[in-house]
Amino acid sequence: MFVYSRVLVVKPILLILPLICYGFELKHHNYGEMQAVINDVHKKCPEITRIYNLDHQSVQGRNLTVLEITDNPGIHEPGQPEFKYVGNMHGNEVVGREILLAFMEELCRRYKEEDDKIRYLIDNTRIHILPSMNPDGWEMANNKMQSNGGVSDWLSGRSNANNIDLNRNFPNLNKIMYDHEAKGKGKNNHLQKVNLAMKDPNFNLQPETIAVIHWIIQNPFVLSANLHGGDLVANYPYDATRSGKPQEYTASPDDATFKSLAASYADAHTVMATDHKPCDMSGDDNFGKQGGITNGGAWYSVPGGMQDYNYLESNCFEITLELGCDKFPPASKLPDFWNQNKQALLNFLLQVHTGIKGFTKSTSGKSIKEVEIKVTNLTSGEYIEHDVLSDDDGDYYRLLTDGYYQVTTNKTGYHPVTKCVVVSNNPFQGAQRLDFTLIPSHKKVDRSADETNCEEIKSRAEQAINGDETDEEMMAELKEQLKTKDWRSFMQYLYDYQQK
Repeated sequence: MFVYSRVLVVKPILLILPLICYGFELKHHNYGEMQAVINDVHKKCPEITRIYNLDHQSVQGRNLTVLEITDNPGIHEPGQPEFKYVGNMHGNEVVGREILLAFMEELCRRYKEEDDKIRYLIDNTRIHILPSMNPDGWEMANNKMQSNGGVSDWLSGRSNANNIDLNRNFPNLNKIMYDHEAKGKGKNNHLQKVNLAMKDPNFNLQPETIAVIHWIIQNPFVLSANLHGGDLVANYPYDATRSGKPQEYTASPDDATFKSLAASYADAHTVMATDHKPCDMSGDDNFGKQGGITNGGAWYSVPGGMQDYNYLESNCFEITLELGCDKFPPASKLPDFWNQNKQALLNFLLQVHTGIKGFTKSTSGKSIKEVEIKVTNLTSGEYIEHDVLSDDDGDYYRLLTDGYYQVTTNKTGYHPVTKCVVVSNNPFQGAQRLDFTLIPSHKKVDRSADETNCEEIKSRAEQAINGDETDEEMMAELKEQLKTKDWRSFMQYLYDYQQK
């Protein structure tokens, strides 16, 4: 039976970015300087950028400013996935803030240079970058460091100005999810209406948290990463353990996909996936020996975290990236951090173009929103118990690893529609298109063509399970994919940069 390796899936999707960010200095930017960088990028690339602020300021009145980068800023284009990066959630963990500023500068510059791969990415993705979710905490951490003669400490500025850890401040939807699992009934997605969360006295939601919750709900994000510091690892859901134990591997229904997403960052990082010196002085957390990735609960339980909230309250898959042992390193080390992360930032972003996507529409072509997209893995025979919903324009996006899948729609008032698909991810060709036409439940429906398609794909899945579909056959199929123009030009692109 063919085994999809993380090397085959991830390694070909690297873009080599140059070392120098022209017109941008890698240093510690205070709030005003950070705003100036964002404004400067917008001025250089006004046709592909938009600046906006989240709807709540920080406790001390600082804006949570986002730079949007896409071909048509300000609108959601149906069929185009949305992506976000969030930095500096903990104010004293600053590397993410600085490399996101460098990243937005780099995307702008390479777009203006007509780099075809960067143009593909920007023309086909709506990218949102929030360099600092906790600008108040950064100021506190920086002031503390200055008063300590340039030496930072482990905790000052971690929390917001109300001394609340923002990564413990989101509604604990894991508790609801685990209760549904135990009872064998209940929703497996979009678990709580936002207005109920805002009224719940148990949450004490902070303005920064409220702003991000609104942001998540108001935009159809597909993929996200939250950049932290203090260790070197890509962390994936679930973060909060089912049992309540401080440490316990706690798999989400999309465990395989999350592992692949985390590996897409770790493998493209220059150090993360290698056997490197652990940050933990005891050596207990030697993530390099496990490929630079970890399940959140297996590391330590984080109830009320942003990562799990994204997954359980929206269609967005989020992971958490720990970028290094030093939370607030000297400015002289920032170029090293940029070089370690620049390819990984791009490689992870590209994963938003994997899996399947499509539209749910009526027979008259009218978009149908909030259709449940249910997926069963035909190789394992298991239903992936996490549905995504189609958005207002009827478009949906479902991240999946390579494999054989059965996809079924569910919407009250309509017949379910089932189709089967073989996913073989190539981000430069986009997620595999799978559209659904829904027929009202009072009308008759003929699904014979879809049934025939599913029988063929189920047969292939059975062959893979039984080992009848050989490694050689699968490799031949992959080689055929590599003959496409996109892949040939991409591999030449990589070769050219490696020679520079």
